[in-house]
Amino acid sequence: MTERRTRIRRVLFERDVELTLVDEALDQLAGARPGSGTAAAPGAGAASGPGASGGALLAFSGPAGLGKTTLLAEVRRRARARACTLLAARGGEREQGQPFHVARQLIQPQLAGRSEAELRAALGSWYAIVGPALGLCAPEEGAPPDPQGLRDGLDWVLTHLAVQRAPVVLVLDDAHWADPESLGWLAAFAPRAEQLPLLLVVAYRPDELPVHAEAFRTLPGRAGRRPLTLAPLTAAAVGRLLRDEVGDHADDAFCREAWEVTAGNPFEAVELSAKVHDRGLDPVESSAPLLRDLAAAQRGSGLVARLERLGPSTVRFAWACAVLGTAIPRDLAARVAGLGTEEAVDATERLRGARILCAAAEQEGGGADGGPEPDDGLEFVHPLIATAIYRAIPDGLRVALHGQAAVAVVDGGLGASAAARHLLEAHPENDPWVVRTLREAARENLRAGAPEAARRQLARALREPPDFDERAAVLYELGCASLLTEPANTVNHLRAALDEPVEDPALRQGIVIRLAQVLAHSDRLAEACDALAREIPHTPDVRGRLRLQSEQFMWGAFNAAEPDSPARSRRLARLADRLTGRDLTERYVIGLRAWDATLRGEPVDVVLHHAGRALADGFSWAHEDRGFEVPVLAAMAHMYADRPERAEELFEAGTAEFERQGWRGAHLSFAYSLRAYIRFRSGRLVEAEELARAGLRLAERVGRRTPVHWYAIAILVETLLARDRAEEAWDLARAHEFAEPFPAAVVFPDSQTVYAELLLARGNTAAAIAELEAVDRRLTPRGIQNPAWCPWQLHLALAVAPREPARARALAADALRRARVFGAPSAVGQALRVAARVGPSSRRVELLEESVALLGASPAGYELCRSLLDLGVARRDPALLERAAAVALSCGADGVAAAAEAALATAGRAPVTARSGS
Repeated sequence: MTERRTRIRRVLFERDVELTLVDEALDQLAGARPGSGTAAAPGAGAASGPGASGGALLAFSGPAGLGKTTLLAEVRRRARARACTLLAARGGEREQGQPFHVARQLIQPQLAGRSEAELRAALGSWYAIVGPALGLCAPEEGAPPDPQGLRDGLDWVLTHLAVQRAPVVLVLDDAHWADPESLGWLAAFAPRAEQLPLLLVVAYRPDELPVHAEAFRTLPGRAGRRPLTLAPLTAAAVGRLLRDEVGDHADDAFCREAWEVTAGNPFEAVELSAKVHDRGLDPVESSAPLLRDLAAAQRGSGLVARLERLGPSTVRFAWACAVLGTAIPRDLAARVAGLGTEEAVDATERLRGARILCAAAEQEGGGADGGPEPDDGLEFVHPLIATAIYRAIPDGLRVALHGQAAVAVVDGGLGASAAARHLLEAHPENDPWVVRTLREAARENLRAGAPEAARRQLARALREPPDFDERAAVLYELGCASLLTEPANTVNHLRAALDEPVEDPALRQGIVIRLAQVLAHSDRLAEACDALAREIPHTPDVRGRLRLQSEQFMWGAFNAAEPDSPARSRRLARLADRLTGRDLTERYVIGLRAWDATLRGEPVDVVLHHAGRALADGFSWAHEDRGFEVPVLAAMAHMYADRPERAEELFEAGTAEFERQGWRGAHLSFAYSLRAYIRFRSGRLVEAEELARAGLRLAERVGRRTPVHWYAIAILVETLLARDRAEEAWDLARAHEFAEPFPAAVVFPDSQTVYAELLLARGNTAAAIAELEAVDRRLTPRGIQNPAWCPWQLHLALAVAPREPARARALAADALRRARVFGAPSAVGQALRVAARVGPSSRRVELLEESVALLGASPAGYELCRSLLDLGVARRDPALLERAAAVALSCGADGVAAAAEAALATAGRAPVTARSGS
């Protein structure tokens, strides 16, 4: 062990700059200990300012052999010397396809060995979300977490560890080979290191770093430094290294030749020095020509030739280790190589003596006092050696070894996921066991939050191929795994599954429903409805047919281009009125009836009757095989019916369910954005803006121009307009490309109408009129005429009033008539205010008085302050203007408040803000 430690220190020649940075970071980190007052509370995203907690990110880059691994081993040694908690992991070229391989290396040792009760206590609500990904527990029943929710959970766990076990040093070697799930998470987490008692140190090959880890390449590290590129050793350093190995009598010419043949590569220089020592080569100028051959023997074909001289059984053992990757159990390698225990021990010793393999603890630069044992796991001395040996295995034999490794891994109890990475390298052979194992691995990974890994495994299972009667099920599972990442391919997989003979009615129904779902979420709502319509007549089971009909009704309700929307509404009404709500499917149909009544402006009592029936036994917002759309629609129906408190209650329950389930991407963004819309409709504009921005932040993580991103922008734009910040709303819309073409879905609020409001606020009346007339052409033929849901008539009336007063009055009168039929006071009050603005002056006060009376009895505070302002101006009543200003200030309606204050000033009255002391 002493000799090995000496060799590690020797390779650290000319790394003073790097080690100085490491020491500075560790010294700053040393004060961040439990009880020191610098750590954040458990689960907090950040403590005080940058540097206060001592955290930092250090990144080292360089080609293979430049000493990154040895430098990180020294970082670990120095971290231990300072009593830091150490989290260490290493990417592996062979393990890149094994999801969360690196995350498990980092976190599992800190939590392993605990009972289930202890793990649940340590992880809290994150137990079922991150536990399966970290290999700490089996996935629970129910829908899996989305990838973003899982990353949030891993963030919490790492933050918790950093705070509770401060100071913490996290070291990731060979980051370029880390699995995508772990690397994407760590790259996104990296900026938070500076706000935690956490030093994050990574090393990578710059030419091989994946795109999703660019944060390590571009993020400034401590003191504003960018990642450091390791330089080759100078001739003087190689000379010192060589003389330390063979003696001070090595002459200058010999040492310079050693530098030239190794190009200053530390790994090659160390290996060459060892070979000179082992061969007893006289280190003088006359021996210098021999160095080139010695150097060649440690690379490529030279290395392979050296390995072959160790004997056939040793070669097979080395090949097995190269196939297995890192942290290789010797017994497992022996089984893959077909060797007995004694042969494996002998092979291990030969490979260690040849500096090809070492014990894992040696590679880490540590180990027990008595030295590391091979049973601790084996590693290749350097990844270059592992790569060279792996590539030297004959193609056919390499494939066979991967197949043997898969069987050995499963028999060893390591699970289907561990075997799957080997099966991905094996050739298809029509083996049912391979298909079963890959499907099992895909299920594990999908439920653990790694859909991309599941997709790869199922695609490979499809090439095996599966048995004739199993093919449809594999295609269906592949479609489910690809839903979030490859919607176009998902459609192809599911349609192919329907072309197969499917004997299981439940499977066929699941395929059709999933196909409709992915088409709808790809803004292909008409195709979604068609897919369901084709299947319904051929579904003999009554309950199954009703389930398909409920899905068809739902996507039809969202489809703005539906050819005969009134006919669908009539069919839905007839069906829903017959149903009793005895199961979830019936309640879904009844919930859709409540939403349809809302869109069409049927009386509020009808809407609330059906919404109440739908919610009689409650809805799960995170049901495993259903969307969250109908629970959302039932909640929104309450909002439009002036029952925002009930809508808030439902959304709070749904949001909590999303968070518990680990659905923290699109689902949670929808929840935040629509809760913002409820606050907007309730006149709580400051709270609405905060929630809308939170929804937008989540939507940005999902991706731009996705449905959830579109809705988040629309709600935030409308809120900013209500707060009299039109230019900010315009800048936001331009930055996020909020303009035509608009989604095909009927949503809340209507995006095109919000865009028209934005144009009106900026004075572009002609363009706004064109947009609102397009909304008319889109909605009126469908019978969607509730101004509470989409007040396009009111906006159009105000826009055309200066040039077409008669048209404006007609539009306002029709909107008022529709609002009175619906019966929600907020909708009627808003319509009355617009009718007063565009109608004859003789009726203005009368209409506004009714508007104020209705809005005063409604939850619509923002609409109330607008009507109060108009009435106060019309009657020249300072008391009304004061009330308008007070309500506007409480709502956060800054523009209305300013207008009311201006009117008060004209009347010679003091501003409300001055009298209230605000």
